[in-house]
Amino acid sequence: MATPQPLLSDDPSDTELPSARSVRVMLVDDSLVVRSILERIVDQRPGLTICASVASAHDALAFLAREPVDVVILDIEMPGMNGIDALPHILERAENARVLILSSNCVEGGPAAIEALALGASDTLAKPGRGSFSGRFAEVLTERILSLGQQPMPAVDRVAQRTAPPAPTVAIDTTQPIECIAVAASTGGIPAFANFLAHLDPRITAPILLTQHLPDAFMEFYAKQITTMTSRRVHVAAAGMAVERGHIYLAPGDAHLMVVGQGRRREILLDRRQTENGCCPSADPMLESVAETYGTGGVAVILSGMGRDGAAGAARLKAAGGTVFAQAPESCVIWGMPGAVAKAGIAAATLNPDAIALMLGSFLSGRRKP
Repeated sequence: MATPQPLLSDDPSDTELPSARSVRVMLVDDSLVVRSILERIVDQRPGLTICASVASAHDALAFLAREPVDVVILDIEMPGMNGIDALPHILERAENARVLILSSNCVEGGPAAIEALALGASDTLAKPGRGSFSGRFAEVLTERILSLGQQPMPAVDRVAQRTAPPAPTVAIDTTQPIECIAVAASTGGIPAFANFLAHLDPRITAPILLTQHLPDAFMEFYAKQITTMTSRRVHVAAAGMAVERGHIYLAPGDAHLMVVGQGRRREILLDRRQTENGCCPSADPMLESVAETYGTGGVAVILSGMGRDGAAGAARLKAAGGTVFAQAPESCVIWGMPGAVAKAGIAAATLNPDAIALMLGSFLSGRRKP
């Protein structure tokens, strides 16, 4: 599975890599045989160093309390605390570490992989059967580790930014009908969007466009997962698809989701051009198209994620008279994308996802009749 750049970093400025220092790798797997194989693979790659090899999540947490780690290779199926249960604790204990889930359960686009990414894992990889660890797998694994470890998550994203004061709430014109809701999300965005959707008044039927940074192979399963949360129709967006009320359109993993007007009809346009932020899919083209097509009727919701994707598009939407909301730092896995919007003064309000949804409900009581 070729993981797109946004899962690692949404900001091109993060691509200057510190080449002098080896990436410190921790292996967490209950199988001694698997750990021994992985140790040999990792040790043979220049720039990587095994700093710990442990058999349980509890041992991993104990080590992380003493030593820094750049990348954690984490199995899911382990006795005691499994990898999924351990993941939030590992991320909290090792604030700058990135986690690569390596498990036979992580088939491409499968539920375990989606759940791991939802909880904050940076990447997933299916563990091969014994005897298949060499060759292409070894190359893919070490490339993933290097990519993750050489682009360390800045501590300010998880700590300093989380406690930063949110942008002040400004007056919001709740008399403006909501014609389209465009949501941008990356790391931590899956549970944030679920929270938003769970609290969104069902009387709000405006179409929802969602750009969530995930590989293309995950999108169909993610769409099915969203379907279980809502009575809305959910689609992975396709070119020419009509944009209708009561529907959710999810950007495919290999194209930017945009909406264009064809007379009174609104339809999906997929664009694969390179964006300045390097993300694909990118929220900026989506938000720019909402600004052009819906203007004052457009609403942007910027959820948890690293980097600045969505900031330029949100600025365009605000300039067109639309309304922009950003997720508050205390509920974010990473306050990068919403933080960029809030700090630029683009956000009308900085709130938790459920509060953003409830705020949109206020548009119903105050909206003008068309």
